[in-house]
Amino acid sequence: MHSDDLDRSYTSKTLLQRSTPMIIFYDIPSTLPGTAWSPNTWKTRYALNYKGIPYKTEWVEYPDIESHCKSLSILPTMKKDDGSDYYTLPAIWDTATGAKVSDSYAILEYLEKTYPDRPTLFPDNTKGLHLSFIVALRNTGITALVPFLIPAECEKLNPKSKEYFYRTRSEKFVKPLETTLPTGEEGEKQWAKFKGALDIIDGWYAATDYLGPFLMGDKVGFGDVLVASYLTWAKVIWENETKWNEIASWNGGRWAKLLESLEPYSQVK
Repeated sequence: MHSDDLDRSYTSKTLLQRSTPMIIFYDIPSTLPGTAWSPNTWKTRYALNYKGIPYKTEWVEYPDIESHCKSLSILPTMKKDDGSDYYTLPAIWDTATGAKVSDSYAILEYLEKTYPDRPTLFPDNTKGLHLSFIVALRNTGITALVPFLIPAECEKLNPKSKEYFYRTRSEKFVKPLETTLPTGEEGEKQWAKFKGALDIIDGWYAATDYLGPFLMGDKVGFGDVLVASYLTWAKVIWENETKWNEIASWNGGRWAKLLESLEPYSQVK
């Protein structure tokens, strides 16, 4: 084979590799085999599935996240109170380009820019509106759900992660983790605040009901991924329990229906 033929052969193989991405996606395991649960990593999983980008999940226990990220030169996502680096998941390693990215939104931006031929989660040039939606969603009070789920999710973790999670969260809250669960009148108020948040969001969805089940009617967007990630977290942790059944029944069953509509993009690979 002539050198020109070798060059052409090498170039063809290189282009093929670049056009066929394989993402290694780092997520946190639990006692539920093959089941993803973290709301933050679900944002990335929904994005990968919706875009149809080939990937495989590698599970990393909580105590190993920092050392694992450092070993792969994956950047930290924030700082701890003492100023040291804080490493979190999700993170990805794109073996086609060599890129390693952490933080769910940074990962989405990377996927949008690197694979523009894939379906976008910012349809009709709505990236700016979706950035505004992130703030609007937080302002509804949807995070009122968090203190209910954090103690519950601890019970779903593998022993290695469970011990680490319990210890570090108890230190963060300056009291035993199990005592952070809202109960009594406080719990009722907190739960009502969460329901009130979903009532607000229900109004947003209702505006385009005539077009389809998503915020943009018949088009999936990043806003749907954000809402669904919270809901999926609750469903996985509380499935077949009263609290999830309550959520599923609210607003005419909208939230269970939204997850059903996103079911094609909820595979765990």
